[in-house]
Amino acid sequence: MEKPSVSIVTVVFNARDLLEGTMRSVFAQTYPNIEYIVIDGGSTDGTAELIRTHSSRIAHWVSEPDRGLYDAMNKGLHKATGDFVWFLNAGDELFSSETVERVLAFGTPQTDILYGEIMLVDGQRRHLGTRSELTAQKLPSRLTWKSLRLGMVVCHQAILVRRSIAPDFIENNLTADVDWVICALRQSRETVHTHLILAEYLQGGLSKKRHRRSLTDRYKVLRKHYGFLENLFAHFLILIRAVWHRLRRIGKPHY
Repeated sequence: MEKPSVSIVTVVFNARDLLEGTMRSVFAQTYPNIEYIVIDGGSTDGTAELIRTHSSRIAHWVSEPDRGLYDAMNKGLHKATGDFVWFLNAGDELFSSETVERVLAFGTPQTDILYGEIMLVDGQRRHLGTRSELTAQKLPSRLTWKSLRLGMVVCHQAILVRRSIAPDFIENNLTADVDWVICALRQSRETVHTHLILAEYLQGGLSKKRHRRSLTDRYKVLRKHYGFLENLFAHFLILIRAVWHRLRRIGKPHY
């Protein structure tokens, strides 16, 4: 039986130095059926020149202005032809050279979603701990669309979605990845926890830099999927959980 293919999509804007490590982690993979797509938002820092240098190993790339992160991710999604799609943005890196091979070994023809853990790293790529260790969000052993009622429990860097069920990302919402994962999970026939660390995630993403706006956007997304009353109660629980997590992590590293 032919091995499934995966489209890895990298979105970048003026992050040449970060992109180089991301690309290197993809090129180092032992798995043969990888389609690599890079979407650059019209960078002016030499990003396009770096991409062009490696164009022979990239299935599709473009450097042009876009309407933001999720517009760029949609561009990549629309160009993807693999059985699965995986978003690994500039600054993120696959955890090891065997990551793709190992994660896809868990799939069957019925599997629509594969997921795992991420390792948070700092600017020197030092491992700080997994997201489950450093945040209040714990990766569930059984992931369903209802698992996200208290927020994002799995990062888009650590989830592979069968392309045939992958929706477009909504725009003008900093937590569009939450909506994307919920929509995909609602359609998934089989969702498999790989128990692997899939990627290194460079801390300090867009939602962390614009934290207040991201909280408002998350509320809108969760209300759409879970309703007003359930979402209101869920946010009360989110607040309690956040306070308890801070108290437990006093004197310890946290994200």
